[in-house]
Amino acid sequence: MTERRFEITVPRRKNRERLDAYLTREIPELSRNRIQKLIRENRVTVNGLTARPNRPVLPADVIVVSVPKPPPQDIRPETIPLDIVYEDGHLMVVNKPAGMVVHPACGHFSGTLVNALLGYTTDLAGGSGPERSGIVHRLDKGTSGLLVVARTETAHAALALQFEEKSVEREYRALLWGNLPQSSGTVETLLNRSVRDRRRIAVASRGKHAVTHYRTLERFHFLSHVSLRLETGRTHQIRVHMAHLGHPVFGDPEYGGRTPKGLSRPESALAEEMLEGIMRQALHAKTLGFLHPATGERMRFDSELPEDIVKVLDRLKQEG
Repeated sequence: MTERRFEITVPRRKNRERLDAYLTREIPELSRNRIQKLIRENRVTVNGLTARPNRPVLPADVIVVSVPKPPPQDIRPETIPLDIVYEDGHLMVVNKPAGMVVHPACGHFSGTLVNALLGYTTDLAGGSGPERSGIVHRLDKGTSGLLVVARTETAHAALALQFEEKSVEREYRALLWGNLPQSSGTVETLLNRSVRDRRRIAVASRGKHAVTHYRTLERFHFLSHVSLRLETGRTHQIRVHMAHLGHPVFGDPEYGGRTPKGLSRPESALAEEMLEGIMRQALHAKTLGFLHPATGERMRFDSELPEDIVKVLDRLKQEG
C-alpha cells in the first residue's frame, strides 16, 4: 500500500464545524497542520469533492482522507551494546535503557533500538516496515525496561495477537509525587491527543479505552514507590493516568513530574537534588510475560531497577 485511507461519515446530529478542526479530532494521530496540508494537496474529499479547510462539516457528509506513506528510510545497522535478557530462533527479550528511542522516526534516524538490533542480527521480522524491524511493542524514550522482539514473521503475528488480546503480563515500577490516597486501585479513562499540545496525550471524553492498575509498595515523605500493571497499552498511558490522579511520575518532563509543589524548604531542596540525578521519568518496565509463539510455553522475565531509580530510593530511605 502506498497510502492509508480514512473514511468518516458525519453523525446526523453533528453541529457545524470547520473541516480541518473536525478531522483533527477524529484522526488524533494527524496534527492540524498535517490535515490542512492534506486538504491543500486534494487528498481530502467530502461527498466525492475536494474542499477547503474552513468548509463547514454537515450531518451525513462522507469524508475520505488519503494519507501517503512516507518513502522508506535507509535504516543503517549500528554497533550499539544491547542488554539481551533472552534469545532463541524466534524472539529476543532486551532490556532497553532510558534515553533510547525504540525505532527510527522523525528526528531520530540513528541510535535507536532498531539500529542496534540490525547491527546485532539480520534475523528480524519485517514488522510494518524496515524502520520497525522486529518491533512488537514500544516503550517511551525516557522509559527503561523489557521489550520482546520478533525474529520471524510467525512470531511477530503471534506476539502481536497476545498484546491485542491483553494476555501479556506487564508490570512497571515508578516513583510518583506524593502518596496515593488508596494503597491500590484502578484508573480507567479514555485517552486522546491533547487539544492544547498534539505531542501530548490527555484524558478525554472521546478516545481510546485505557486501564491501569496500581499498588503502592513504599511510601516516603513526598514520593511513593508503586507497581503498575497495564490492561491496555496506550501511548504515555501510565504517565497520563498518574498525572490525572494528581501524582505525576517523578522526573517526567512532559506531565508535571519535574516541579516540586507544596514541599517544605528541606524537602524541596532534597527533591531538586534528586531530580538532578534523574533526567527522565522514573518509570521502568520491570516484568514481561507471554506465551512463546512456537512452543506455547509460558515465558516470564524480570529485570532489576536501573541505577538512577535505585539511587533515588536509597536516598529516600536514608532520609527516613
